[in-house]
Amino acid sequence: MPERTSYQSGEPSWVDLGTPDLEGSIAFYGALFGWEAARGGDDVGGYTMFLLDGKNVAGAGPLMMEGQPSAWSSYVAVDDADAVASLVQEHRGQVLVAPMDVLDVGRMAIFTDPAGAAISIWQPGTHQGAGIQGEEGTFAWTELSTRDQSSALPFYEAVFGWKPRSQAGYTEFELNGTSVAGCMDMPPMVPAEVPSYWMPYFAAPDPATKAQQAAGLGATVLVPLMEFPSGAFSVVQDPQHATFGLLHLTDS
Repeated sequence: MPERTSYQSGEPSWVDLGTPDLEGSIAFYGALFGWEAARGGDDVGGYTMFLLDGKNVAGAGPLMMEGQPSAWSSYVAVDDADAVASLVQEHRGQVLVAPMDVLDVGRMAIFTDPAGAAISIWQPGTHQGAGIQGEEGTFAWTELSTRDQSSALPFYEAVFGWKPRSQAGYTEFELNGTSVAGCMDMPPMVPAEVPSYWMPYFAAPDPATKAQQAAGLGATVLVPLMEFPSGAFSVVQDPQHATFGLLHLTDS
């Protein structure tokens, strides 16, 4: 069981879900991945930790604003959230939520890149990020779908130090020589009103079977099984309309 106790600055470290039906989401992901839910109290707005084998793997909480869509958010570990927020503004991003302390758990901020995709940062306190990787149902990858790679790639290089490596229509962001995230052009079937977005993938040894299991639990399969040179994936929308991927890598 590959456990994680720390993340380097610039490495995606956490994902959480904003949902209009927290109890429904807890039931869905519990059935799909075997996640257990540790519900938070009023002091954290009901924020819930999902656990697998006793380790934190993701979070979830109620929507905070009227009209806010249900969605998964990706977090990137940073050493200094305030310094990163300044870099965001210097490079044409927009800070949506200024750096703020979350009790003693950590310090976070939310921003959008120049093409409008939202991503969060996490300066760890007592919470480092996902405590386990490599098992089914754990955070495996995060990917940007954007309408403007020409502005997105230099932005993330300036803010996180990610080096873009593009081939066959897909870009991998590398940190110290290791791929940590992906980037692709917005799929043509996505409506024009949908902004650029980040989407997480969870590990699934058999994405097709897991996607069908999700469908049996009330989800919608948006992208049936697709294979690529180093693995296979599927994309699913949960019953509350948050989208995520299921990923199997053959070379990991």
